[in-house]
Amino acid sequence: MAVIAPSRRIRRTPFSDGVEAAGVKGYTVYNHMLLPTVFESVEADYRHLKTDVQVWDVACERQVELRGPDAARLMQILTPRDLRGMLPGQCFYVPIVDETGGMLNDPVAVKLSDDRYWISIADSDLLFWVKGIAYGYRLDVLIDEPDVSPLAIQGPKADDLAARIFGDAVRDVKFFRFGMFSFEGYDMVVARSGYSKQGGFEIYVPDSAVAMPLWDALFKAGGDLNVRAGGPNLIERIEGGLLSYGNDMTLENTPHECGLGRFCSTETAIGCIGRDALLRVAKEGPVRQIRPLSIEGDLPPCDRLWKVYGDGEKVGQVTSAAWSPDFETNVAIGMVRMTHWKPGTVLEVETPDGMRKATVEAKFWI
Repeated sequence: MAVIAPSRRIRRTPFSDGVEAAGVKGYTVYNHMLLPTVFESVEADYRHLKTDVQVWDVACERQVELRGPDAARLMQILTPRDLRGMLPGQCFYVPIVDETGGMLNDPVAVKLSDDRYWISIADSDLLFWVKGIAYGYRLDVLIDEPDVSPLAIQGPKADDLAARIFGDAVRDVKFFRFGMFSFEGYDMVVARSGYSKQGGFEIYVPDSAVAMPLWDALFKAGGDLNVRAGGPNLIERIEGGLLSYGNDMTLENTPHECGLGRFCSTETAIGCIGRDALLRVAKEGPVRQIRPLSIEGDLPPCDRLWKVYGDGEKVGQVTSAAWSPDFETNVAIGMVRMTHWKPGTVLEVETPDGMRKATVEAKFWI
């Protein structure tokens, strides 16, 4: 198997030493940084995530910071979600779109104060887009990538582990909200969020110097909790319907096609780029949309688009797929045409190993 050649274009993270000591077996590249994907095996990591607790190096979720008098205005220009009710201490999932309504990113916005936001981005160079918009609108706002590296605690025992580092008050943090907690003299944003359905926290580590001390402290504190290093798990995220930007959705898709229409307040999100295009989409409805699929038979790794057929014609594509031990089927995410997206519809998926029967499911599995 070929390896990733080291380069300054592919950055290590402040936690990479710990990741390597934990026995990482696989990486992907995300926002030009290393993202660990496998430690024991995809299936073993999946089982452990569902039963115990893991610490994830997700420093690749880079922050785009908006700071200044026009920060709130710029934040609203970027997203069709109405942010007027967003308060400091809240995190909002915010589709970011271009002038055609196409998805540029699907980050989490963190409101630190009325004039300061972090945009915790998915895998695309959003910083350049944000800088261009701010310059074009002549906004009074500073934009940069701060030295902030997220570290996630995920799994059923996440609350217990977090409380051992930050105190029991961390248990009171509500979903998609954050609190400020101290570790070795550093104040850190700790949010109840994360890229799994198992629950947990994302810690926004504010300085690379404290990254490994925090990593080591979590493992020392969690020995009896069976803590392990982990990362976003392919099987678990498909079961939960967690979309991956660049895989399940791209610039070619609108939020409505991705099932994210509930995050678009196009009638009231005044000033949003792409608002007019999305108003048309909202009125007419999407002609294709993300759907959960179960697929029969043995499957190869889904590292490319698989065409989906119904009634002898192409009606969509599968973007992510994996065997689910818990549900004893191949779970998948597909973009399916409206004529064939009704639950129970039987389709065919063209894989590199041949055609496979698939069924449109009514909902994701978890």
